[in-house]
Amino acid sequence: MKISHIEAQKCRRLAQNIDEVFALEPKIFQAFATIPRELFVPLGFRHHAYKLDALPISGSQWISSPLTVAKMTHYLRPIGADSVLEIGCGSGYQAAILSCLVRRVFSVERIERLVHQAKQRFKELGITNVHVRYADGRLGWKEFAPYERILFSTAIEEVPQTIFDQLSQGGILVAPIIQKDQQVITRFVKDERIYKEELESCLFIDAKAGVE
Repeated sequence: MKISHIEAQKCRRLAQNIDEVFALEPKIFQAFATIPRELFVPLGFRHHAYKLDALPISGSQWISSPLTVAKMTHYLRPIGADSVLEIGCGSGYQAAILSCLVRRVFSVERIERLVHQAKQRFKELGITNVHVRYADGRLGWKEFAPYERILFSTAIEEVPQTIFDQLSQGGILVAPIIQKDQQVITRFVKDERIYKEELESCLFIDAKAGVE
C-alpha cells in the first residue's frame, strides 16, 4: 500500500489522537496509521477526515468516528484471526482497518452504490484481502462461513440466529445493540452456548435506516 508522506503524517497523527483517548494495541495503532481516512469520505468533508468525528457519506449514511472504529476493532480481538465477516461495509473504512489485522475480510452491504465505491477505494489502496458483497447483511455470507470474528457496523435490536450459525466455535461477535433509549457495544463469544458481555454505550446508524 503506497500513500504520500503527507497522508502518512495525517494518518499517524490520527492514530495518536485516538490513542490519547482510547489506548491502542501496537498493531491496531499501525493500522490506523496506515489507512488514509480521507479516501473514505466525500471530497467536501476531506478537511475533516482526520478529526474524531462521524461524517456523512453516500446513500444518506455515515462513516463512524475513528474512535468508534477503534473501539469496535479492539473489542473484536481480531489480531491473528483468519477470517472476519463485517455486516455493513458502508464507506469501507472499518474493513480497510481490519485488512491490516486479519488474513481475509468479507463485508456485506445493502446499498449497491456504497459497494462499488468501497471496491474502488480498496483497489486504489492495493488492498486485496477484502471481499465485498451487495446483499442483505442479516443473511451474512454463508459461502465462506464459519468466521472466527463477526462485526456489525450498524446498530441492531438483536443478532439473527443465521449470523450466529456462521460464527465458528470459540469465535467472537461484536455488535451495537439497541436498548430502549441507547445503543450498547456488546460482545458475544460462541462456546457451548453464546456468552454475552455489554461493554459501553455508543451511537450507530440504525440498521433499519442504514449502515455504519
